[in-house]
Amino acid sequence: MRKIIVLSFITLDGVMQAPGGPEEDTSGGFKYGGWVTPYFDEASGKAMEKQLKPADYLLGRKTFEIFAAYWPEHNDFWPGINAGMKYVLSNSMKKSEWKNSVFFNRVDDIKKLKESEGADLQVHGSGELIQTLLKHDLVDELWLKIFPVTLHMGKRLFGEGTIPAAFTLTESSVTKSGVIFANYKRAGKVETGTIGV
Repeated sequence: MRKIIVLSFITLDGVMQAPGGPEEDTSGGFKYGGWVTPYFDEASGKAMEKQLKPADYLLGRKTFEIFAAYWPEHNDFWPGINAGMKYVLSNSMKKSEWKNSVFFNRVDDIKKLKESEGADLQVHGSGELIQTLLKHDLVDELWLKIFPVTLHMGKRLFGEGTIPAAFTLTESSVTKSGVIFANYKRAGKVETGTIGV
């Protein structure tokens, strides 16, 4: 069985929209694209390299289109994205010239893919897809990069698809610029109690 791992840049208030640049995703009037840039330092780069190991990828259509327009010509920084299989959940796209790309349009297809043999599935960007994965309890791990900024507006990692779920911290580090790298794995149901009892 494959694990589904969500890798996300988020703000302190949970915004994940357009971390990489001003024109990445301006939907909803979003005007803060590129918000990670002031905090991205050498330590962040090294931590990111560690997370960009070869894998297969599960992407939403919008993220796939952004990646397909950029990564084939920038193989030197992230060769794994071109070599790995890219599985895309989309109701409108059926094919692409980007090699190793497969399209499907049902959650059941994701469940079958998760049950199959193969590399773990990394989810980058793909805000709408993440809501679907969370809603159907298909996320095994969260690899979060939490940046010391709040934006108030924008697409959020934990939106309408979020269900009650417990996670366990498996790895963490903090850069000098205040970026928290925190990896979590799914840990069953939420438990409650009373402090001090």
